[in-house]
Amino acid sequence: MSAYPSTMSNKDRNVDYHTTLFRRLIWEGSVPLEIRVDPKELPANSDRGLECYYIQAPRISYLPLLVPQIRRFLMDVVFDEVAAKVLKEEDWWFESEEGTLLKWHWPIGLIYDNHTISTSVRVSSVPSTSTAIPMRLILHLASPPTEKLLLAPNVEACKQAFMGQLKEADFIRWGSTKRMTGLRKVDQDAIWEGIKEHNFDEYWRVAIKVTPTVTPAPPQSPSPLSSAAMNPSADQAAPFDRESAYSVRSVPVRIYLPNGPVIQELAPTLLEDGTPHTLSHFLSSYVPLLFPPQPPAPPPSRVNPNPQAPSVRQPGYALIQGVVSPPDAELAWLGACLAGADGWLNICIGIFRN
Repeated sequence: MSAYPSTMSNKDRNVDYHTTLFRRLIWEGSVPLEIRVDPKELPANSDRGLECYYIQAPRISYLPLLVPQIRRFLMDVVFDEVAAKVLKEEDWWFESEEGTLLKWHWPIGLIYDNHTISTSVRVSSVPSTSTAIPMRLILHLASPPTEKLLLAPNVEACKQAFMGQLKEADFIRWGSTKRMTGLRKVDQDAIWEGIKEHNFDEYWRVAIKVTPTVTPAPPQSPSPLSSAAMNPSADQAAPFDRESAYSVRSVPVRIYLPNGPVIQELAPTLLEDGTPHTLSHFLSSYVPLLFPPQPPAPPPSRVNPNPQAPSVRQPGYALIQGVVSPPDAELAWLGACLAGADGWLNICIGIFRN
């Protein structure tokens, strides 16, 4: 892909290939939505048999970017000419079938995953990786609750919120926003245009300038903020890379609990002993009731020379980009490969009911 450097070693090419692969998989991810106009708000002379619209929406997109497409459908099929002249897109807003107000500035994939974990509290199931159930949204045509939406329901407000999230993620990673603020305006606009047009190459042509690489740092790092780290999957030590995901101060990460608060904590990529910070260690630190720490293995004995640590039941599971993530995944890798287009690693916590 043109956004990535062409001169690199075979090992770097291998790392680059897998990084690009996962980033493209995230980019091409989508979720099914069933959007129904609130029947109490349908204009007169509307076709009430066709007020439901189905769409496979990109995970990295936003609800305001879907409104023009939904409007075209409603104007062509459901509403008459009189209604088409009266209705204003800036008055439209969404809520879930359960009555939860949907946030304009959340990526659609995050809205879907947050709905999935909220459902996990009521239903004994784990999200399927092969079959996705459409999330039912109610479209309201008037009286948006602006005091709860936090921003105007339009594309420009969504863009400003998106750029703000990118700058905040930039600061958390590097300790400053120089990478984002140093971009030319044409490049900052190109990032958003890549989202609007769902253009992977256009987005990553610029985003690669502010996103860390997945090149591992050397082993035996003495501290989580030092210049070296160990990657257990690397077959040999690599030269220190200041742009590496293992060299950032912290991963921009948020934890979403079912029907609960959003937790935002610092997430260093390395532990004090220099080993990579894993998802299980991070979650057991901040949500220990759902992810209890694993006890150490008992000392070896003559009867049992190779003892194993006792297993501990995990009441919760971590959903990242619609995928139940393995507990030994490294935060540095997750932050570089599975973060959203706004730079944030969103971890939705579901609960096993069985």
